[in-house]
Amino acid sequence: MQLATRTQNVQAFRQGLRASPLRVMAVARPQAKSVQATSSTLSSTLLGAAGLATPLLVNVGAALAKDGELGILEGRSAALLHPAMEFFLLGSSLYAAYLGFQWRRTRELGEEIRTLKASIPAGIDGAATPNPAIEQKEQERKAMVQAGYKDKHAMWGSLILASGVGIAIEGCANTFIRTGKLFPGPHLYAGALMVAVWALAAALVPAMQKGNEAARVGHIGLNVINILLFLSQVPTGLEIVAKVFQFTSWP
Repeated sequence: MQLATRTQNVQAFRQGLRASPLRVMAVARPQAKSVQATSSTLSSTLLGAAGLATPLLVNVGAALAKDGELGILEGRSAALLHPAMEFFLLGSSLYAAYLGFQWRRTRELGEEIRTLKASIPAGIDGAATPNPAIEQKEQERKAMVQAGYKDKHAMWGSLILASGVGIAIEGCANTFIRTGKLFPGPHLYAGALMVAVWALAAALVPAMQKGNEAARVGHIGLNVINILLFLSQVPTGLEIVAKVFQFTSWP
């Protein structure tokens, strides 16, 4: 009886298998190329983020370059370039002012000569009566024109503007290279103001060339202010030079 029952169970199980066969579902294995591409993208992203973060993580002291990394640029020779050029520019400014006033005097002589000629009555034959004062002024003006004050003034003015702006920037850069900071004070503020005044004075030149007297007066006034600023900062400049000799070494 038991044997017959087991035989019936086996037959029923076989019929069940034939009625609903087992299906094996295979899952595709990810391609190795996709995994490598994803890994490469992730690596690139991490490297890029690390590169952006590097400036925030490095030692700030190294970026100041004030411990000898830049060699001669941190030495006494480079530090003395600024004061040496500033004294040269002070002398140049005084000389350029002299040239400018000489050129202004040349123009004024021309106006005076025209005024005198207009005030002298003509002679019997219609010719102007000779006047020793006019002849003297004409000779003086001729000599001044030949001296080339106009061209010399323009040349020295351009030299002062270019050199002054450049050496002002160099002074700030050198101070930062040597010490890692700037020192706000009269010398720094006066230097920045002088650069601005130079720019304003140069901006008036086109109007001056067209005969604008107000522009000429403004140009003269601005340059006089700059010379006074120059002279006022000589003591502070000498104090800085003393500190340069105290805290730096050759070269």
